[in-house]
Amino acid sequence: MEDDELQAIRAKRMAELQAQAGKSSGGSGGFDGSPMGGAGGAGSGASGSQDDSEKKQQMEDMRRNMLFQILDNNARERLARINMVKADKARAVEDLLIRLAQSNQLRNKVSEQQLIDLLGQINQQEPSASQTKIVYNRRRFDDDSDDDYDL
Repeated sequence: MEDDELQAIRAKRMAELQAQAGKSSGGSGGFDGSPMGGAGGAGSGASGSQDDSEKKQQMEDMRRNMLFQILDNNARERLARINMVKADKARAVEDLLIRLAQSNQLRNKVSEQQLIDLLGQINQQEPSASQTKIVYNRRRFDDDSDDDYDL
């Protein structure tokens, strides 16, 4: 029963997203931040950028709503903490979760442990060159300038 309702909600949300994507990409070719409609006076540039910012805000709101439906409370808190430290990694995880939800690969809400497992898989896929490496340069006792005076 809940799966049918969830499927209906997902289908409705997907249709809304596709309809909005179709409307907004009509003249510009996508969400590249360029103002809509190239032919206009000086006043159309300001309203075009305002429209773009409204569309971006609306897309972010829909993104947050989808993540709210996908994640449980603990997983949402962990993702928020990750976002504070590494925003690009959190954004990649959010994108992956949204794609999984849109392709109906998620049956239930994602728990914190499932999110941790997902993060582990993403970390394994990244090249090792991006990992942080700390090098210590220690002073050596052999290279002491005071040795000349210690006779």
